[in-house]
Amino acid sequence: MRLSNLPLTTFKEVPADAEIASHQLMLRAGLIRQLASGLFTWMPIGLRALRKVEQIVREEMDRTGAVELLMPAVQPAELWQETGRWDKYGPLLLRMHDRKNREFCFGPTHEEVITDIARQELKSYKQLPVNYYQIQTKFRDELRPRFGLMRAREFVMKDAYSFHLDQDSLDETYTLMAEAYRAIFDRLGLPCKLVDADSGAIGGSRSCEFHVLADSGEDAIAYVDGEDFAMNVELAPAGIPDEERADPTQDMQKVATPDSRSIDQVCERLAIVPSQAVKTLLVEGDKDELIALVLRGDHSLNTVKTEKLAGVRQPLTLAGAEQIESALGAEPGFVGPVGTKIRVIADHSAAAAANFVCGANENGYHLTGANWGRDLPEPEQADLRNVVAGDHSPAGGVISIARGIEVGHIFQLGDTYSRSMNACVLDKDGREQPMLMGCYGIGVSRIVAAAVEQNHDEKGILWPPELAPFQVVLVALNTKKSAEVRSSAESLYEKLVQAGIEVLFDDRDARPGVKFADADLLGIPCQVVVGDRGLKNGIVEFRQRCSDDSRELELDGIVDFIATQIGGG
Repeated sequence: MRLSNLPLTTFKEVPADAEIASHQLMLRAGLIRQLASGLFTWMPIGLRALRKVEQIVREEMDRTGAVELLMPAVQPAELWQETGRWDKYGPLLLRMHDRKNREFCFGPTHEEVITDIARQELKSYKQLPVNYYQIQTKFRDELRPRFGLMRAREFVMKDAYSFHLDQDSLDETYTLMAEAYRAIFDRLGLPCKLVDADSGAIGGSRSCEFHVLADSGEDAIAYVDGEDFAMNVELAPAGIPDEERADPTQDMQKVATPDSRSIDQVCERLAIVPSQAVKTLLVEGDKDELIALVLRGDHSLNTVKTEKLAGVRQPLTLAGAEQIESALGAEPGFVGPVGTKIRVIADHSAAAAANFVCGANENGYHLTGANWGRDLPEPEQADLRNVVAGDHSPAGGVISIARGIEVGHIFQLGDTYSRSMNACVLDKDGREQPMLMGCYGIGVSRIVAAAVEQNHDEKGILWPPELAPFQVVLVALNTKKSAEVRSSAESLYEKLVQAGIEVLFDDRDARPGVKFADADLLGIPCQVVVGDRGLKNGIVEFRQRCSDDSRELELDGIVDFIATQIGGG
């Protein structure tokens, strides 16, 4: 591709509304352009990177025996009403009416559509297992689209759906898809962690996410180096402390703590650290009662774990200030578990605390030296908190926490959709039974952004080779002044193309500094510079974008050299 034929516009300045590196660099490099909030146009060079991802995903999916189809983006409401998700999916679902006033939605996912296909096409166990996939545009009406392609409203996704007669078959395909996803991310040059996760709105029993580690990731991942342990923080278990609870050594006293409502304020006033205090959060129970949740002051509530507790209302609902004051006689910030008559559930770490500080259930006061079993009953215990760095995994390893960008998600759906939509086949005995389903998604457009997020420097993008829009950028300097540079560069461009090398030819009439800056910003792995000074000696300059090193090579051998570099030789 010749840059003179492409109206590429790049920017030196960081766009004001771009918060993270991938969003900033993709806008600056002219890879995408924003049409509206959460809606982006893929410009020519950006589209090439997107197509690279699609191709690798398609090749690995085909390798597993999955078969590609393409379903409509617009879906009738009736299908979603069959599964109950028309109302459950909420405002994320973009709803519309046709000219006959029939209701439709723009598909955020395709479980209902593929299940409808399966109940029409699959009649016998002999047709199973089967795994359908597509690469298609989705739409989810995010409340706050942000971070560019990371949380866009419209995005490109590969979604696959498998159908099975029994659990063993589903397990086999689930494992096969996990292996295929590993192969995809290995080929893309994106180190990933496979983490156990919550199934969320998709439903089902078993679920794993694939995360690219990056500081800007929205998800917190708990993992242990050298151990097969990686989980989303919302699911990672926080074990029971190994140490026995210390014996009481202090008398409980009520102390004045005016205007000290937060843990930090209380700790500053009483000269303690957060682990010496407990905080009490009140949530609604499923019978309109309140439940007190007690955590250590340095820990945070895990809503996913808490929602699964018997008696806790779903979705988790924190009590309001009036409810709290009515139940415990104090404002939020001054409440505690001592003397309360409502149900108390303590996190394991909070239950192991001794001589702790807590709210006194009186405005402006806290209790010091409180102890379970002496000053208040032993509590009901549960795992209520998010794990933190330094906690131990079930196998005993020390947990680290990193941010992750979710780029893939696989689910075992079971019969969640097939039963509600009556998608059944006849088994060996001629009996009708609902098929079991798996669901496997990859955020194709998000992968491009995640690659930029993980691979960049102060100059611009550092594409992994398999993802790069081009393999080589050919920079010709001062072509207007030098006919030799112009003809040599043109000849080299043709030879590179004939050799099957993907080359971006910067043949623009622009200053060398502009060309070098754009080459670095675009992040093409190999750079070849043709200049008048080098040509006098029959040489060109070769640079690798990932390194500051450059070398002078003979013009006559540069094509073979690049072919060797690209081929890994």
